Parts: sequence; C-alpha cells; structure tokens
Amino acid sequence: HLDAMREGRSGLTPCDYPELPFECFAGSVAGLAELTFPAHMTDYDNRANRLAFAALESDGFRDAVEHMRARWGAGRCGIVVGTSTSGVEKLEQVYRERADGDPLADDYLVSHHDNHHAVAAFLQEYLELTGPSYTISTACSSSAKALVDAVQLIDTEFCDAVLVGGVDSLCLTSLNGFESLQLVSRAPCRPCDEARNGLSLGEGAALLIVERDTQGTVRISGVGESSDGVSMSTPPEDGAGAAAAMRAALCNAGINADQVGYVNLHGTATPVNDAAECAAVMDVFGPATPASSLKGMVGHTLGSAGAVEAVMCAIALEEGLIPGNVGLETLDPKILCNIVPQTRQAPYTHALSNAFGFGGSNCALLLSK
Repeated sequence: HLDAMREGRSGLTPCDYPELPFECFAGSVAGLAELTFPAHMTDYDNRANRLAFAALESDGFRDAVEHMRARWGAGRCGIVVGTSTSGVEKLEQVYRERADGDPLADDYLVSHHDNHHAVAAFLQEYLELTGPSYTISTACSSSAKALVDAVQLIDTEFCDAVLVGGVDSLCLTSLNGFESLQLVSRAPCRPCDEARNGLSLGEGAALLIVERDTQGTVRISGVGESSDGVSMSTPPEDGAGAAAAMRAALCNAGINADQVGYVNLHGTATPVNDAAECAAVMDVFGPATPASSLKGMVGHTLGSAGAVEAVMCAIALEEGLIPGNVGLETLDPKILCNIVPQTRQAPYTHALSNAFGFGGSNCALLLSK
C-alpha cells in the first residue's frame, strides 16, 4: 500500500468473477485460493475468512495479537468486525455447484458462512479470545463504526484491548446489486473527476489492535457519527450528515479543522456522492485542507472500507504522505475542495477518514500521531 500510494498506482483490474453478466473493473485480492487455511478450522473456510486470515498472518500481526492477549488476558480482549456481506460468496458457490432441486451441500453451515457474525466468530475461536465479540453491519460504514465501538469498549472499561477491523469479499450479490442501481463503472473508477460515472468494487480485510495505553505511533484521537435519515441510497445534496459526523470527530478530539493535514474522502466516484461529500468538506474545512479518495487504488471495499482506508491513512500519516487521487483526469469544476491529484510529501499530525453507508449511516475517524 505504501509503495502504491507513493507511485499513484491502482490495483483495479478487469473483473473475472464467475458468471458475472457484465464487464467492469474490481480490486480483487490474488492468491487466496492457494492460502493454507488452518486445518482445524475448515468449517469456516470461505473467501471472507481467508481474507481475514491473510490479514492476520501479514506484517507480523499475529505476533501482535499474541502480545495483546499476554499483556491483557484473553477475557479483557474484545473483537469487533464490520462487514457488509460476510461469507455470502460461499453460499453463492454452493448454489452454483448443486444440481437443480437438490438441497444445499451437507457441509455448508449458515452459522460459519452466510451469518454476518461468521468472521468475528472465526477470529474469536481461532485466537481464543474470550472478551466481548460482535459484528456491525451498516453497509459501507460498517468497519469505521467497528473502530468507534472499539474505542468505546475501552473507554467504558469493558475491554483493555480490542481486535477490530473489516472484511468483505467480492461476490455476485454485491456486483449485481450495485449494477442494478446503475452505479458500476465499466472502466476503473475516477473519484471527483468531471466524467466519473460509477464505482469499482473491491474486496479486502484490515485488522487493527486498539488498546488502552497504546504502544503504537498512531492513535484514534476522535470519532464522529451521524445519520441522514433522508434516503435508502442517496445523501442530501449539501452533505449535512457527513459534515455533522466530521464536526463530531473534531469536537471529540478537541482540535480545530485547520489542524487537520489530510482528509480521506469516502469518495465512491458516483456523481451524487462525491458532490455531496465535497460540499460537506468545504463546509467543515474550507478550500485549503488537502483531500483525496483512495478508492481509485483499491476500489470500494464496502463493509471493510472504513478499516482498510483507516490503515492506509495511518500509513500515510506515519510516512508524512498526502495520497494522490488516483484515477483523476479532469477535476469536476463543481467540486471546490482541495483535491490532491498526485501524492506528495508533507508531514502532518492529524488525518480524518470518512466512511458513509446506505441509509445515511455516516462515520468519521480522526487519526493522530
């Protein structure tokens, strides 16, 4: 991710998902089928849990989890996962493989796959953590809200540490669903571009440890949430709910808008959403604060977007990078906030990351060095 941000490189490729009836680009994770999944956990084997396992085994993260459990005790370590579709991809696969009229395969367990809590249950059982464990599913704000809950579990002393994150895999349910809304671009998505015409879906998993007396270099310094209550899928044109969430995060952190060095837009590359969000950013931050969308790099990872992009923002913050808006060719003249076209070096202390979901579920996270 760091190399890709520095280079302004996209991971979007032509989507080759089985039986997809239209062409598009997507951010798919390679090599999952070849991943060695834990033999004693095969009942949980699906694409979403493979993504979670891959994240767990990356960058020494498994060792960090072991350290967390040793430091605080298994009963003081919680798990909160955000997801939109969980393991529904496995259910689609089972349906494709069965003969007409036959029942589902005997080894298909709804509790381990299609259940929204399946990923959190897999992580809890595999890691033997016994603190509070639950799942949040609020569409595309799911894992951002999971991070909010992680902070609150610690603040209210239910936990001393929380394994938190987001997981979503590509599946026909999401691909066909967004296509039915006429929101899927045929080319790689172009957030904030004058010619933007839809999103590119992605998949991913991001796991983080949030703990009391954190040992890390980046902390969650403020969180903000709001609800539009306007439409099932369309935000208000002025972005009022988004602005309310961002202001709440600033207030929670006790900092002013001019102290934020970078805003990561939810930036889906749909005409209405980008315009509304950028209007909200102008309302809160004005025209000076650098902003961009990361979805031109990884696509819209749905329920995992909040956590995936929080991790990318943390990396950028640590490295002093303002990520460029990959896919941008001609900025929409109606978008007046400070969209950064190419990545540049610029040390800063605070970054704000947005995640907004269908139904007006808005969340803003403030990350600080």
